Amino acid sequence: MSTERLQRIVIASRESALALWQARHIQSSLAALHRRLSVEILGMTTEGDRRLEVSLAKIGGKGLFVKELEDALAAGRADIAVHSVKDVPMTLPDGFLLAAVCERGDPRDAFVSNRYNDLAALPAGARVGTSSLRRECQLRARYPKLSFQPLRGNVPTRLAKLDDGHYDAVILAAAGLKRLGLEDRITRLLTPAESLPAPGQGALGIECLGRRADLVELLAPLNHAATARCVAAERAFSRALSGSCNVPLGAYAELEGERIRLRGLVGAPDGSRVVSGEEAGATQDAEALGVALAERLKTQGAAEILAKLQDKL
Repeated sequence: MSTERLQRIVIASRESALALWQARHIQSSLAALHRRLSVEILGMTTEGDRRLEVSLAKIGGKGLFVKELEDALAAGRADIAVHSVKDVPMTLPDGFLLAAVCERGDPRDAFVSNRYNDLAALPAGARVGTSSLRRECQLRARYPKLSFQPLRGNVPTRLAKLDDGHYDAVILAAAGLKRLGLEDRITRLLTPAESLPAPGQGALGIECLGRRADLVELLAPLNHAATARCVAAERAFSRALSGSCNVPLGAYAELEGERIRLRGLVGAPDGSRVVSGEEAGATQDAEALGVALAERLKTQGAAEILAKLQDKL
């Protein structure tokens, strides 16, 4: 079906402020590209949004933010779904595909505090809120005397918990804060060397049914080739290590001319052991690069870490 015959599409989106910002961003981008196209948003509450009292790692991982949106696509209630790529499982269900990966925003983690200007300034026992084993692992390794405590909810809810005194600091994705106009809440941005981002962090992905060639064609102009290559390397690394919310894993790729540089790590949740490394290669070999780095880290101790994590499940 030609894109010229498409007159209306529906975007499935979570109903959090950040998810709706992302959906509206894609809505406006599509409207600018296709003047005669009507683009609507179907807001949905997912299982991951409903069960805020439990760690994602214990109830099925970030895929709980995606499944209901995919169900809407399969049922024909929506045509596309907009996701934070870092929330998308490394292997999509049969019949689905990421038709476009949009240009990445800021991939870094952000330190947010009302009293302290840096993690190093926090006193022993200070309460740091984070929803991520990846962040917790890396920061525990550097700051073992801090008390890392779970933090769920949307961005405004997490900031409210900080402001109400439940935490001395929180760690959030910089891209989300910036997209919501909350950049002034960022106390300091953490470099990838301090906190390696999650695979796909900062990038938006647009999912549709694989058989919808009309949508794949429609979405093609929104795909950012450089970001897509980097994200492909990061996701291949994670997939090769069975990456999930149960695995403290980071991956971040950057283009350097005609080559791509990928950094990756796997660690124990308590930060007692972190295995990291990097690989570089041609941009067209992005996925192979991710697999190669994963295999090398397995031989350097990642396989042992993963086996111990599996035993605890």
